[in-house]
Amino acid sequence: MLRRTILALSILSVLTGCSIDGDDGVNGVQGEAGAQGTPGINGVDGINGTDGIDGDDGVDANSSLNINLVGRAVLNAQSPEGAAEIVAYQKSKKWIYAINSSGDAAVVNIIPADTFDATALVKDNEGIVTSTNLTSAITLSLNENTPGDANSIAIDSNNELLAVAMAAKNVGESGQIAFYDISGNSPVFIKNVTAGFLPDMVTFSHDGAKVVVANEGEPSGDYSIDPEGSISIINVVNGVIEDTATSIGFASYNNQQAELEAQGLVFANPTGRTINGNLISTTVAMDLEPEYVSISKDNKYAYVSIQENNALATINLEDNSLELKGLGFKDWSNLQFDASDKDGGVNFKSYPGLYGMYQPDTIASFSWKGANFIVSANEGDAREYFFDASDEADCIAKGGLDYDAKDGCLAYIDESRVEDLALAANFDYLNNDDNDIGRLKVTTVKGDKNNDGQYESLYAYGARSFTIWDSNGLVVFDSGDQIARVTASVHGNAFNNNEDENKGDTRSDDKGAEPEALTLGKVGDRLFAFVGLERMGTIMVFDITNPYDVKFQDYFYNRGLEPSADISGDLAPEGMTFVPAAQSATNEALLIVGNEISGSIAVWEIATQ
Repeated sequence: MLRRTILALSILSVLTGCSIDGDDGVNGVQGEAGAQGTPGINGVDGINGTDGIDGDDGVDANSSLNINLVGRAVLNAQSPEGAAEIVAYQKSKKWIYAINSSGDAAVVNIIPADTFDATALVKDNEGIVTSTNLTSAITLSLNENTPGDANSIAIDSNNELLAVAMAAKNVGESGQIAFYDISGNSPVFIKNVTAGFLPDMVTFSHDGAKVVVANEGEPSGDYSIDPEGSISIINVVNGVIEDTATSIGFASYNNQQAELEAQGLVFANPTGRTINGNLISTTVAMDLEPEYVSISKDNKYAYVSIQENNALATINLEDNSLELKGLGFKDWSNLQFDASDKDGGVNFKSYPGLYGMYQPDTIASFSWKGANFIVSANEGDAREYFFDASDEADCIAKGGLDYDAKDGCLAYIDESRVEDLALAANFDYLNNDDNDIGRLKVTTVKGDKNNDGQYESLYAYGARSFTIWDSNGLVVFDSGDQIARVTASVHGNAFNNNEDENKGDTRSDDKGAEPEALTLGKVGDRLFAFVGLERMGTIMVFDITNPYDVKFQDYFYNRGLEPSADISGDLAPEGMTFVPAAQSATNEALLIVGNEISGSIAVWEIATQ
């Protein structure tokens, strides 16, 4: 088994209130005493009462999972970065689909997962598997039918359809959703349906009747073009895909920016500046950038994360009405984390006055007691845009902020290290240096409440956690500082590593382990959230069967962490999909993970002990 043994069960008992293997069952309740015996007649002893029945043995608490790596493929091994990001699973054929963006053309690799040769997966001296036992059997060349770059894929098993979100080559041009019939021996192109600007994520409703697309609408590098973000809905009627999508935008909120900011939305853009000859004026609809979509179990609602803006949109799929909610901010004053990459290792502290913008990337949804809940991986994301300039003088003359020979002319950035900001008196408890909060990256668009140049509050990117929300946008559960605590306990100074080098503590100043990938799945009668930590290359498991009684369950990975050694194994989980046991070749549940940096697909078998 390829999980790394966690330091000691006692450590995790402190962190989670339960051991990895589950606590022993509590003894059953003592049976009631028998009735008093009848007094003896003429001196004869009374008859003894019947003994009480023994209580049943207690049930084991939160029994642990048995997690093993059973399948692995590497796409484009010569240049693997971007070769395996978003993955999907076709249950009828037991095929894995993966977007491969490592080459010049957009392709999808199709990998049979109907059998697994476990003997081919050999561990190295560090216990990491770099060998493979799965290979691509079909390469689907998307650009033969659709121009642009592939961002997302989804599969509908009701009608055996594949949908691929294709972004146009140029900013300001609409993207398309490419549809394929996957009922035969290989995918057959059906049609393209025009979506919005930069379709970033696509998904089917559970009944296959609708396709919902998050169109991010990112600006050009100099903000001269800033398309509106939107949601596209494509109906599928009796298996037939409609030719035209319904577009749902945010223009109705253009006069409500102040109210939205009060709800916890964030707007970061260079409005009022002149860049490259253009006076920038950005509306709410232009600034909002939809990221990810999840459909409620009853197919009535689409939940859309709007990452950079720290927001969640809810679309009623029966009437296409839209509601926009701010997610608010996480208070770090009663929690602890390491805020510096220059403090020499694990250095947890609390920071009153510091808040986290949740800014979720991946979201998922489930129901409990008939109510809908949304789960978010709170990655966080800053904005940074560049445009071309010949040199520094040209850059500054065009309204740029700074020049870099590699990236070009910096048009806009909304982040700063705390040590470069003037802090108000409430932060006098800090030295604001490398040993506390000085290195932490925060936004410059919030925190200076009275615009006097001093920050009374600080807002960091992401929440270094995963969160469960109810349909009202209220926090039901947040994992707090648990991700950092578990990774620090397990890896010591190697915690908060980066995804492309083995040098611990390098991400402490910048979103930490970075929870990004997320999927939900049932194993036995329990519902679990699998949370992929992009920078660490690791996966955490939480039992969310009852959203009001969440328990940390397990932690596993296949990534080398020897200091200064070459990176190895599976790096940067970007997309994940869960396969129920009934749809798996092993008759056990599977977790399929697309790893962006290593270009690898990892298939983990998830079973109960």
